[in-house]
Amino acid sequence: MTSDSGRMINMMEAPGRNTNFSYEQEVPSPSMSIDKLLPALLQCFGIILCGYIAGRANIITSTQAKGLGNFVSKFALPALLFKNMVLLDFGNVIWPFLWSILIAKVSVFFLVCVLTLIVASPESRYSKAGLFSIFATQSNDFALGYPIVEALYKSTYPEYLQYIYLVAPVSLILLNPIGFAFCEIQKWKNEGNHQQRKIVIVGLVVLQVLKNPIVFMVVIGIIGHFALHQTIPPFMASFLDGLANSFGGAALFYLGLSMVGQLGKLTGSSVVTLILLTTAKLLLMPLICKDMVDLLDNTNTSSLNHSSLSNYAFLYGVFPTAPSVAIYAVYYNAELEVVTSGMVISTFLSAPIMYVSAWLLTMRGMDPQLLMNSLLSVSFNISIVTLVALVWTIAVIFLSKKFKRLPHMFTINLFFAQLLTCVGMILWNFMVKEDNFTGQVLTFTLICTSLYSSFIWPGLIALSLVLMKRHEDVKVLPGTFLIAGWGIPASITAVLLISGTKVPDTIDSAFFYGKPQIICTTVVLALSILLGGSSLICLSRGSWAHTEESSAEDLVTEDDPENQSVVEPTAPSGDPNGACLQCDCAPPQPMPDMISTTINNTATTLTGQCESRCESTDCLLVQVEELQQVEERQVARHVLLCLLLTVGLLANLSSCLWLLLNPVPGRLYLELLFFCAVANYGQGLLSFALFGMDKHLIILPFKKRLHRLFYGKKQKEQPQTNLPEEIRMTCSQFTQYHKDQCCHDIVKKRRCGNRTMVESFLGCDLVEWLQQVGLAQGQGEAELYGKRLQEGGVLQHIGQEYGFQDSHLYYRFMS
Repeated sequence: MTSDSGRMINMMEAPGRNTNFSYEQEVPSPSMSIDKLLPALLQCFGIILCGYIAGRANIITSTQAKGLGNFVSKFALPALLFKNMVLLDFGNVIWPFLWSILIAKVSVFFLVCVLTLIVASPESRYSKAGLFSIFATQSNDFALGYPIVEALYKSTYPEYLQYIYLVAPVSLILLNPIGFAFCEIQKWKNEGNHQQRKIVIVGLVVLQVLKNPIVFMVVIGIIGHFALHQTIPPFMASFLDGLANSFGGAALFYLGLSMVGQLGKLTGSSVVTLILLTTAKLLLMPLICKDMVDLLDNTNTSSLNHSSLSNYAFLYGVFPTAPSVAIYAVYYNAELEVVTSGMVISTFLSAPIMYVSAWLLTMRGMDPQLLMNSLLSVSFNISIVTLVALVWTIAVIFLSKKFKRLPHMFTINLFFAQLLTCVGMILWNFMVKEDNFTGQVLTFTLICTSLYSSFIWPGLIALSLVLMKRHEDVKVLPGTFLIAGWGIPASITAVLLISGTKVPDTIDSAFFYGKPQIICTTVVLALSILLGGSSLICLSRGSWAHTEESSAEDLVTEDDPENQSVVEPTAPSGDPNGACLQCDCAPPQPMPDMISTTINNTATTLTGQCESRCESTDCLLVQVEELQQVEERQVARHVLLCLLLTVGLLANLSSCLWLLLNPVPGRLYLELLFFCAVANYGQGLLSFALFGMDKHLIILPFKKRLHRLFYGKKQKEQPQTNLPEEIRMTCSQFTQYHKDQCCHDIVKKRRCGNRTMVESFLGCDLVEWLQQVGLAQGQGEAELYGKRLQEGGVLQHIGQEYGFQDSHLYYRFMS
């Protein structure tokens, strides 16, 4: 480590990364102009916001927006591409940059494609592989990327602007046809017409590519470049300028229009896919682009130009996904909700990343002490907040008694590791201010061991989920997992303490033992990512939701009436020994008068005929619900937690490799450094979000008490007499037109007592049914529909303890 304080900076950060950061402090970066970046971002996102407002307020309908999209994609953009391809100056092109972007895009494309083919179900494997690969590689180069590049580089490196037109055809001509081929293969498989020759599929793909006016005009533009000698004839210039100049504002406005209502289509099953795609687009792509330029651009004699081109590659990789990918999803009728929601999220996440990156690259001076204090302050503050959240989360896990069973037995260890990491960071904040070597070593031991443990546990939890999926009872592995989760980090820390040499004059716990510590961190991260990633892939190949719930369902479902020991429900009669037609766990609520008066009278009569009423505490269905709540493994939450933490591990690994492979990491490293600090010391917030608000222990009791506080007395005085018109219409429509079919499709006879049965259904079954028949367009809308039916008295929970939910709670129709 050099002693030249003008060129070197030691910065506080988490254990696991060398933060010995070098940059040219006295020479400001002249390669970018930050002054025009903020106005350019405001211009772009302001127009996008106007389009969104116009669509949300229905000023422009979806049909009209489709017409604007056709104009942008089939007239304005092709004219812009043709014009710039003709005027392109190949003499100033730095070809290693183009090859670097090409390799980066091809790498990400095939990585996403292969992983999707491995993970996705056979029913939609090929279409997902094609669309997801296109999503991760096709950037919004012209509508959003070009104005930003123009604002940053027009006054310093104007030749960088033409790279936008050179790089775009990489996706349009080379990669997109491969994605289209996968979509056509899926379409061919779904149609079942396997007599069609493969040459026909190839022909369809080629035709689909050639029909794209953007691809066609790129090819014509390249031909025109040589035929017209880089000059557009005067009779064409004004015409092309008119179309090309209309592209910018129209494209951004259309982008805003296309965002309306897209996030509402996102379902829980799509969240994991969306996280992976966004990570590939906004994390992997820019890092690979920058690394490829660093490796291939060896011919550039100027170190300043080389650094500027490398930074430009990073910024290009951050450009969000193009709206045209949504058009492809509509055309092939596949994964529309993931693509459209991902387009919205990637667009708005890219803005702060681009601005912060450009701001770091154009800062004229960085005070090393100020940067150290800033990073230390961020780590300290986030640790305090996370510590409080983790104490709450651990208390919830213990109070719910979930820690006694798998996989929560492993998850609680992850929470403790995260908590100890925060405690260590808080102590380190005070230890570095004192010249106490023993205290620093002890605090470093706590931070390093607990942080390494938090790196390892996500992979172990994912592995445990895979093993429990195949073997219901894992008897021997818990002890092995505990040794691996705490023993490996403690051993690595012990080796560093025994054999390592403390770096003199450093207050950075990440560089406390220098380069060996960084290498150890890299190995731990790589192994954990490999273990967690492979486990998540294995876990995704199939679903175990059915096996997890089937045992409880079998307790009450009547599969074969002849083998049942309970009495079949029969027609009501005056016989006091007859079986109940419905469960009497609680008296039914009266239905609104406008729906059915006769049904209320019938239900009341039947209730009066029942002699053996079953109390709510004795009802078998209520017991099954409680059993499901106790045995709930929360697999989806564990998968999501492991996935999000693995993304953080990937960022840490990128930071380590960046530092090990680049003697002078550059200013962009600061951005990754702060992100890793938040990811390491704030990972407990993810744990709190997923496990800290237990539904049965906290949320539902709170909602019930709040509901009783505000509505309890009113409901007793006026039970459902003043319902909103919307609820009345929904209940009336459902009762008159859909209820009989719904009962036929989802209602089953289940035992609710020793000699009683009830025709009931699961909340999740009704949500799925409502979507299938078209009464609801999505999961959220279907759940809202069910809540209206409950408020209108059409259905109720079997024990009247819960509102309607998209879950495995039992409900019955009030008839």
